[in-house]
Amino acid sequence: MIRIENVSLEYRTTPVLHDVSLTIPKGGITALIGPNGAGKSSLLSLVARLQPLRKGAISIDGLNVGSTPSRELAKVIAILRQDSVIASRLRVRELVGFGRFPHGRGRLTQEDRAIIDQSLRQFDLTDLADRFIETLSGGQRQRALVAMTFAQGTDYLLLDEPLNNLDMYYARELMRSLRAVADESGKTVVIVLHDINQASAYADRIVAMKGGRVAADGPPGDILTPDILEGIFGFRMRVETFEGKPLVLHHL
Repeated sequence: MIRIENVSLEYRTTPVLHDVSLTIPKGGITALIGPNGAGKSSLLSLVARLQPLRKGAISIDGLNVGSTPSRELAKVIAILRQDSVIASRLRVRELVGFGRFPHGRGRLTQEDRAIIDQSLRQFDLTDLADRFIETLSGGQRQRALVAMTFAQGTDYLLLDEPLNNLDMYYARELMRSLRAVADESGKTVVIVLHDINQASAYADRIVAMKGGRVAADGPPGDILTPDILEGIFGFRMRVETFEGKPLVLHHL
């Protein structure tokens, strides 16, 4: 499990996270939702040690994030950031193969190649495997980055707004693939989403953040209510139930 205890963060003198405590159990999908500036991405970056933790403590399966060697931590947790930059002259297969770097430091084994092939299939990229990244659409590049993260072979996947640049079809397909890897491979997926209906459809749990704090935490049916949503986003939303799950009509 991921254990976050009394974590705070400031950028220069601006508070970003305020005494956040949260436990994310192993397995399933946890969606982080909330308005821009709520602290979702900052919290993920601290869990993945992309920036130093100065206040509080974070552990993953008992490993202290602050003191565990980077190579060991990279075998436990993988993150896809919003601002991932990739070289254009890479082929898709090569990019996905970078996910295996923590295991062989660039020397691919037959097992590594099998995992890369599996990752390409999982995210519908096999037909694009030999294409250069620069020839892909934004959505195709995004899927390739998610496949690279999956290929790292970690128990925990942290994904920061992975639906960016995806059309409706591939957004749905990506969420279905993530649901499958959680259910079939036992992965723990922590995902930042702006589409709260995707969170409702595919997440086991929703953590809503506002102003650098956890505002609500629970299953979608408990969190996606008119009162809680108004408190988080600042306006009243109509919520219906479809096939047992809340459907938020935020556009009306």
